[in-house]
Amino acid sequence: MDLNERQKQAVEHPGGPLLIAAGAGSGKTRALTARLRLLIQKGVPAHEIIAITFTNKAAKEMRERVFGVSTPAAWSPTFPVPGTPFLGTFHSLGARFLKQEIEAVGSRNRNFSIVDSDGSLSIIKKILKDMDIPADKFNPRVAQSRISRIKSELESVSELASSGEWFDGLVAELYGKYEARLEAHNAFDFDDLLEKIVRLFKNNKQVREKYQKLFSHLLVDEYQDVNTVQYQLIRILVEKHKNITVVGDDSQAIYGFRLADFRNFLNFSTDWPEATVIKLEQNYRSTSTIIEASNAVIENNKVRTPKRLWTDRGAGEPIQMVAAVDPDIEATWVAHEIQDIRDKEPLAGIAILYRTNAQSRAPEQALISENIRYKIYGGFKFYDRKEVKDVLAVLRIALNHDDLLATERLEKAFGKRVGQPLVEAITRQSAEQAPVDLINWFLRESEYPEFLERKTDNAQERLENIAELTVFASRFKSLEEFLERISLLEATDDIKETKEGERPPVLMMSIHMSKGLEFDYVFLIGCNEGILPHERCMSKEEDVEEERRLMYVAMTRARKVLYLLYQSFPSRFLREVPREYYDFISPTGTCNELPDESDVWIEE
Repeated sequence: MDLNERQKQAVEHPGGPLLIAAGAGSGKTRALTARLRLLIQKGVPAHEIIAITFTNKAAKEMRERVFGVSTPAAWSPTFPVPGTPFLGTFHSLGARFLKQEIEAVGSRNRNFSIVDSDGSLSIIKKILKDMDIPADKFNPRVAQSRISRIKSELESVSELASSGEWFDGLVAELYGKYEARLEAHNAFDFDDLLEKIVRLFKNNKQVREKYQKLFSHLLVDEYQDVNTVQYQLIRILVEKHKNITVVGDDSQAIYGFRLADFRNFLNFSTDWPEATVIKLEQNYRSTSTIIEASNAVIENNKVRTPKRLWTDRGAGEPIQMVAAVDPDIEATWVAHEIQDIRDKEPLAGIAILYRTNAQSRAPEQALISENIRYKIYGGFKFYDRKEVKDVLAVLRIALNHDDLLATERLEKAFGKRVGQPLVEAITRQSAEQAPVDLINWFLRESEYPEFLERKTDNAQERLENIAELTVFASRFKSLEEFLERISLLEATDDIKETKEGERPPVLMMSIHMSKGLEFDYVFLIGCNEGILPHERCMSKEEDVEEERRLMYVAMTRARKVLYLLYQSFPSRFLREVPREYYDFISPTGTCNELPDESDVWIEE
């Protein structure tokens, strides 16, 4: 693996705390992967290493680079697995810890279910109904968000209850009832996967020291995105050996709404005074025009680690600054430009990015009109489809007879007269059966294909989805392993790779979804004041700086050509792009430059 001098320094770091401040497209995954491989080559037992990524996609990529295979190591009910490093997300790691320490956590058994966001919201709605609290008085989604914050920030519920505030008292009462329901269902929600294990480590010295001795090295990708509970887990695990390597870029910290705190990245050298800091500043992705323009924008942020990206890839084409009258004119222009690109480069990777999902309407309409194939990246999830959820409910009940949410799902789908006997029959099935055998049993026992034929207009499509699920299930011998894998999947895991030689679809996605991806041509639409930065994020300087980081992330996704489009009121961030780096285009010929700031500025 070819490494530049800075990457070599990071890979060969002798030990102790290491911060790799890696700019966009600077080969951070290459460096982190090479370090993991070198640790193993130097004799560090593989099972003593934890490598944490923020997505399953990143874990898969790292696994391919280290071991030459994309599939995870053979699943084992024990953890760690001898001879195998842990390589996965924080939540996957938390689930592994919980499986091992379920007796110490108490009140559940190891066949627990993992409740998704919809399931969590369903429980909260039922509790509020039992408490006779109408949704217009206390929004269930607000309650769900507040409970998630309590767990992610490790807040004290008892302090909340004693605050004297009506809202806090209600949240504390709801939290207690919500936890009791989860226990009764033998279930955890996603936040529990980390919160419960961190509280266990903090309160149980024996368990804490057990894992501090088991693991000798910890590597963390995207460190700027860790939240409080993730940060605390990291600190606990490395407290003894201090062999921690983190990589990230505070200029790409865009998940404040998920409670990520990029100050953990900025404070790394304070947390670890003996830390080594290595900056990766050579960009391998974009042209120097895109890099210099991106540098100029992000340098307006006051709170950041100073870095100056550079590249030797040449200047390339100017950025295209495009002024449109409205979203539809903007979208039509984009569609025509994509047609021109495709005529010259049929296999070019093209993406349309936007600040909010609502902005996808106009470009979708334009692409359909021009007969251009497109895909919403991270949009509709395979595992959110009704028929898939029904089948998974069967498997969840077979493993965890106390899974009330899955039980209610089947009783609602089939009606109680049919559903209740079906659930009873499922509980009599052996949880030792292979997942595919249980699926086939259910299809026969319930006559589910015939049920879909009677009840739905697209039964064939739904049966194809079940067939796809069955094929995937056939790869697993253990029901426990299969359900754990499904529970921890992400929205983007359903995206299929384009086959070699096949013209890829235009990908459409929010800027948040685009992080970690790259494309030959990037169209960033709706660069308007009030959209980017968003109107909700214009009152505080720290919020404006996060919006600027979003702009930076979007700009640095482009390899060859970057298009920045706005309608009527250009974003303040467009004015931060130096004039020498862009050509100005007005599809309707109504202007030939960005308007003066005083003419269009929105009052804050």
